[in-house]
Amino acid sequence: MEINKVIESGLMETYVMGIATEEEVQQVLRYKQEYPEFKDALESLEFDMELMAQNMGIAPPAGTLAKIETEIREIQRRNQSVEKVPDPEYGGGNNETEAKQDRYIEVESESNQMRVNKAWKWAFIAVFVLGKIFLAAAIFFYLENRQAQEKIQELKIELKQYKK
Repeated sequence: MEINKVIESGLMETYVMGIATEEEVQQVLRYKQEYPEFKDALESLEFDMELMAQNMGIAPPAGTLAKIETEIREIQRRNQSVEKVPDPEYGGGNNETEAKQDRYIEVESESNQMRVNKAWKWAFIAVFVLGKIFLAAAIFFYLENRQAQEKIQELKIELKQYKK
């Protein structure tokens, strides 16, 4: 009866997800050795979690693996054919751009989202907020101007009435 409470307590779930504390891990391993029904329930949970992970996985776009393999082969070929990059202290350094190119693999993305450097992110936010402030000020002054124009019209009408 006690083992059923342990099974339903969520201890196995934390263990399987890898978020259990060291004490909980030791407890699960002890229960796994002592109680066969706990071991069966744990194996069943691990199997279910594996199936769920496989079903929720997102496959990469077609041809991605081939592109990565091609880029890796190209980098390996360049590394084998290019001599050592000279040390800039000794007057070398002509191959600096080639050395930088060797460090990156270009991967094409079909994403429609734009990535922004963190520094530019704050600049965009500031421009957006300033735009909203200027829009509010423009609306405010437009309404004030309209009200002033109406007031001027009323004063003109009153002035005409006094002249008569």
